[in-house]
Amino acid sequence: MDNRPIGFLDSGVGGLTVVRELMRQLPHEEVIYIGDSARAPYGPRPAEQIRDYTWQLVNFLLTKDVKMIVIACNTATAVVWEEIKEKLDIPVLGVILPGASAAIKSTHSGKIGVIGTPMTVTSDIYRKKIEALSPEMEVSSLACPKFVPLVESNELTSSVTKKVVYETLLPLAGKVDTLVLGCTHYPLLRSIIQNVMGPDVKLIDSGAECVRDISVLLNYFEINRSREEQTLQHRFYTTASAKSFAEIAEHWLGQKVSVEHIDL
Repeated sequence: MDNRPIGFLDSGVGGLTVVRELMRQLPHEEVIYIGDSARAPYGPRPAEQIRDYTWQLVNFLLTKDVKMIVIACNTATAVVWEEIKEKLDIPVLGVILPGASAAIKSTHSGKIGVIGTPMTVTSDIYRKKIEALSPEMEVSSLACPKFVPLVESNELTSSVTKKVVYETLLPLAGKVDTLVLGCTHYPLLRSIIQNVMGPDVKLIDSGAECVRDISVLLNYFEINRSREEQTLQHRFYTTASAKSFAEIAEHWLGQKVSVEHIDL
């Protein structure tokens, strides 16, 4: 047993979609979360800057004595997950491989769509992972640079958001039977995305899929939190407004949260 918390990092609030799934599947585990909303979105930034920012978040989590780190950000996973995984002596998970695997299992036509930030799409990492696992798949990728700013500003249901999502996704509509939400912010727009793509298109939440891997690694390394340890102190940190972060977090997680502003 290991009662230390699991560390989550993201460019902003998007990683909360992973935390919500963790709380559902592994309610006895404790969470420490850092969201870099002050510098979001990461997607349009150069790779070296994303690498530097991600390492800052990792180093912050290490000061909190976490037993595992989850890079709950597709962009950061694409750029620097391999490097971080090699350098740390605790398990480090990314969200891309679980999402790619789930998409292959879901599709009937072999036509898979991937939406993500400009950096994630430019890296072509989803297509590479999907085709490495199943070469016959046909992958269509689409960058959605306007989605993360809409989520970070808590504009989840506005008419502007609906219009932006519709216009952005139009090139993929009717062309795929499975769509990977290749950014952990995107599940916060799930209902709008589903409306645009149609009811028959299966949406793959890469972050939620990642939680299954978290569970496997906790068991493998025998670092589950003791079920007898009842008191959980989830802690959330943001580089931007704690109030704004708390509003989104409490709405999404369905509970009161403790949020602290930090400067990196």
